Amino acid sequence: MNDQQGNNPFDGPQMQGTRYERADMSGANFDGVNLADARFYAVLTNAKFVDTNLCKADFDDVNLAGARFDNVNLSGAAVTNANLSRLTISNVTLADSDIKDADLTGMRINGVLVTDLFEAYDRRKAAPPA
Repeated sequence: MNDQQGNNPFDGPQMQGTRYERADMSGANFDGVNLADARFYAVLTNAKFVDTNLCKADFDDVNLAGARFDNVNLSGAAVTNANLSRLTISNVTLADSDIKDADLTGMRINGVLVTDLFEAYDRRKAAPPA
């Protein structure tokens, strides 16, 4: 084993830059895989990503309903035109993340409906200064 391999925390397959197009990968299990810069245009319902590097990965026109991400690196990743229903996010860093044009119906952050948070924010913003 060379030094580069010895320093790689993703000890599974090295699949950087792989493209997955029109693939049905429902229930796929990625464990310890390096998928940095991978491109997913696939069905990934109930897929599991465990100890996986998804840095700068691109998920476009994907179905990730019921997918699970556990101890993954998604820094610089992009998710567009995706179904993320039933997604659970916990113990994550969302620093400098951006969510746009999303249907947030029923979404909760720490048990609070996001729509309620937005309503409270709008009321506070519209209230006259104290």
